[in-house]
Amino acid sequence: MKALILSAGFGTRLLPHTKKVPKPLFTIISIPLLEHAIKTLVDIGCEQIFINTHHLHDQIESFVRQLKYKVNIQIIFEPVILDTGGAIANAKPFLNDSPFFVINSDIISSVDLNRVYTFHKKSNTLATLVLHDFDRFNRVEIDDNGYIQNFDSKKNALAFTGIQVLSPQIYDYFPDKKAFTSIEVYQDLCRKNLVKAFVEKNIFWSDIGTKDAYSMTSLQILSAAQFKIKYDKIKQLQIDKLAGDGSDRNWYRVGYKDQSFILSDHGICIPNSVEHLQLDAFVHIGNHLFSKKIDVPRILNHDALSGMVILDDLGDVHLETLIKQKNNARFTVKLYKKVIDTLIDFSIKGFEGFKKEWTCQTETYSKKLIIEKECQYFWEAFVQRYLKKTILFQEFLNEFNHIADHALKHGLTGLMHRDLQSRNIMLKNGRPFFIDFQSARQGPLQYDLASLLIDPYVQLNTQIKKDLLQYTTNKFKLTPKETLNFLDCFHYCCLTRNLQILGAFSFLSLVKKKKHFEHYIPNAVHSLKNIIKDLDTDRLPKLSNLVQTL
Repeated sequence: MKALILSAGFGTRLLPHTKKVPKPLFTIISIPLLEHAIKTLVDIGCEQIFINTHHLHDQIESFVRQLKYKVNIQIIFEPVILDTGGAIANAKPFLNDSPFFVINSDIISSVDLNRVYTFHKKSNTLATLVLHDFDRFNRVEIDDNGYIQNFDSKKNALAFTGIQVLSPQIYDYFPDKKAFTSIEVYQDLCRKNLVKAFVEKNIFWSDIGTKDAYSMTSLQILSAAQFKIKYDKIKQLQIDKLAGDGSDRNWYRVGYKDQSFILSDHGICIPNSVEHLQLDAFVHIGNHLFSKKIDVPRILNHDALSGMVILDDLGDVHLETLIKQKNNARFTVKLYKKVIDTLIDFSIKGFEGFKKEWTCQTETYSKKLIIEKECQYFWEAFVQRYLKKTILFQEFLNEFNHIADHALKHGLTGLMHRDLQSRNIMLKNGRPFFIDFQSARQGPLQYDLASLLIDPYVQLNTQIKKDLLQYTTNKFKLTPKETLNFLDCFHYCCLTRNLQILGAFSFLSLVKKKKHFEHYIPNAVHSLKNIIKDLDTDRLPKLSNLVQTL
């Protein structure tokens, strides 16, 4: 048994991602599509496999060279792309002695290839095409005896799966030219009843030719692997899209029978891209935190290229939700003390053995980061874009330098979450769990504490903030001088965090068109005014004056 896997295409529908990675090397459960096809063929006893290549052929050839399957796998490079028919014709010297498979490299399916091969050998036809009902691609018409009649029917039609078996005699009907489609040949053979359909029902099949199709296929098969179910059970998965927040990621709850987990879709993550670095950080940091017994969701599996990550399902209760539901000061303080305990563990235990190379943006919370990603972000997104003020950032640079220096001075250095607000804290069985930890890096504990206490989603009152701040300093058993230093850093971290919040809410509202964030801008402005009042305004005269006019 022999097979030709068609792998020469440009992957146009997956641009720009296929400029760097050829479509046959896109992964499903961390295995390239091409290897899925090869393994399926090897499992049914295929002895020789040929793969045509053109676009980014060197990557495919390099991948095939490192495979360890005990079959003969040979590359047929096409300097000029030949299309499907031309590719089959070009492989004639290797495939002219017995029926052979031709399979598209961009499909995943549960089709039983042994049954297809046996069917073809008994059919006395030159070509057997595997068809199924897939509304978007239904174009192939068959007659009552199962012979294919045409490939452009608009009713009562089925879809071609990209799987076929051909007899070598079909080469007698190929045109005398280099590049052509196989459909050109089959259309003529249909008139002679030489092309038969093998119709499959209730199969799993997916063509990963588009971003959406690839992402959904990765989600489904990764989920099936997690639940340990076969492809034909994938239709039984319950997939619910969850409401997102500020990031561009998509979130899903996937259920099967009485089990469920959460799936985070980071989008296609081409190696060395921003998305890839963020996903890598999420997985490495998440596994590290879990190994330190810090309350974060366990990462169960992931696919690095499709950007899919499977996590424990922590339920639906965020800290924000619970605090607003209870609306009770005593309950709030008690729960926030638990959160602060987890924050301290995150900072201290999480810092033990933490590797800087896991970080996706900067290794530390640095002065450069504060100036660019918080102060300048606030200025460009909020002051200039949202408020439409034409004041120059440079006029305030000295004050921002002062702010950055004090936000770092006297910091209790540990692992910093960087976005520790109530929507990134889940409650399960009364325990707080931190999520969205991919931006973690070395930094002051005071920053995360500031994020927690000035959170605009919850708006803790002044007394509760004081109580929680005192609870934190008491936990560290600080001397009076150390307490003053701790608080100085904390108050400046409140300021840098508040600047970042206003920049983010403005950007998300105006650029990302997530208008619900605009609702929280007044809360953040009110918070900023209160923070500025508690600082040495003599060192921040211009910023103080600006803030009081908001």
